[in-house]
Amino acid sequence: MSPVVLFSFVIGYFALLLGVAWYTSRNSDNESFFIGNRNSNWMLVAFGMIGTSLSGVTFVSVPGGVGTGNFYYYQIVLGYLLGYMVIAFVLIPLYYRMNLTSIYTYLEKRFGINAHKAGAFFFILSRTVGATARLYLVISVLQIFIFNKLGIPFEATALVILVLILLYTFEGGVKTIIYTDTLQTTGMLVGLVVCIVVIVKALGTDFGGAMTMMADKGYTKIFNWDVNSGSFAIKHIVGGMFIAIAMTGLDQEMMQKNISVKTLKDSQKNIMTFTAVLMFVNLLFLVLGGVLYLYAAKNGINVPPDDLFPTIALSDTFSGVIGVIFIIAIISALFPSVDGAITSLTSCYCIDILGINKQQGSEKQKKRTRLKVHFTFAAIFFVMVLLFKWINDKLIIDFILKFAGITYGPLLGLFSFGILTRRKLNDKLIWVACIAAPLLALGVDMLSNPAWYEAKLHISLPLLTEWSASTFNGYKIGNELILINGIFTFCGLWLISKKGSPSEGSLLAV
Repeated sequence: MSPVVLFSFVIGYFALLLGVAWYTSRNSDNESFFIGNRNSNWMLVAFGMIGTSLSGVTFVSVPGGVGTGNFYYYQIVLGYLLGYMVIAFVLIPLYYRMNLTSIYTYLEKRFGINAHKAGAFFFILSRTVGATARLYLVISVLQIFIFNKLGIPFEATALVILVLILLYTFEGGVKTIIYTDTLQTTGMLVGLVVCIVVIVKALGTDFGGAMTMMADKGYTKIFNWDVNSGSFAIKHIVGGMFIAIAMTGLDQEMMQKNISVKTLKDSQKNIMTFTAVLMFVNLLFLVLGGVLYLYAAKNGINVPPDDLFPTIALSDTFSGVIGVIFIIAIISALFPSVDGAITSLTSCYCIDILGINKQQGSEKQKKRTRLKVHFTFAAIFFVMVLLFKWINDKLIIDFILKFAGITYGPLLGLFSFGILTRRKLNDKLIWVACIAAPLLALGVDMLSNPAWYEAKLHISLPLLTEWSASTFNGYKIGNELILINGIFTFCGLWLISKKGSPSEGSLLAV
């Protein structure tokens, strides 16, 4: 299909987003930007969060991973269910009871200023790297299939996309994103279903026949019972549970939307509704991956996993309609994870690092500060996307989950220590514990799986490989890395703690 036609649909889509942003951001202030005036519709929040949770990485990498990993990814999704229940019935009530704007304010009320800063720092680090990795992946797809053919360089594409995201987020913030995420999630899900239907027809069968063909290939296997495998069922389920708790329940971007809902009960309904839909949608992505690999095998297509979906969807075999649907769907998958990230990072930096809510000054002065931070994060995103282009990593979802396991571990440790104990921390040593734990977790993970690091770092680690064989005997740490990291942090915090009196933020007496 003509890249000019595809480009025109991209521009039209942005124009629609800008229209929504203009309408929803009228009379907005800092409270609108940070928490949507605590007046968001829970159904819109639940639906829009689907797009934020899935992102363009899910749209490209999850189907691409079916070829080598079958439906094992769904084990993680089953773990999500357990994690979201903890969020709905433990964390959300805590946030509402303490009337938080930033969830990391909890850490200051519970432990002190250094805990607050540490929590905010690790969120900023993880969300910045994770969101820019997702952004890079989708920009790369658009670049290959549209902008290279128009002679537009990668750097210009990245810059223009970030500027357009700024245009529809800088004023309304969360208040705007609730509506744009709903629009974008709709586009993504419609695109997903249409692509499955079209490719199944191209295989010359119906949905039941396609599922039978996938089963014959072994793609539909969900559970892996090989204890030494990185995708062992128990590891994936437990890892998925704590990934959900950390990357949603302890993540300002995700919780910023939840606490913008008027009541606790509605926020809990939002989380559980979102969970049910998310589990179904992830299953659809795996089905899409199965039919893509069946189609590729039938037509002799051999490309890297992350390139499989765009290569097939934008090929000359299909009509132009599926190409347009794919482009709109992948853009719809991209922006909820990027616009929300920039907004939440701005909120976190302003509230948790700068303490804008505690500062004296007019609303106009605070807004000027918030805009400066917002534009600064957009600039950081641009630099990080260029860095990912230089690294040129493939199957980037593996990297995102690994990095999240390292950076969200301290958050998991801090919040669990605060909720599950009544102990007080030595404020001066909090940073030591929170930095030592992820470094220790990283070392253990490298010892467990040196081959992964050799492939990513493009270096040889023979001594590490020898130690791994003698120490782990073939066992590879998978998504349980975030739990291991959280435990290390918890233990480190225990060592720098002492008995304390009952605290508002703790649930158990330890």
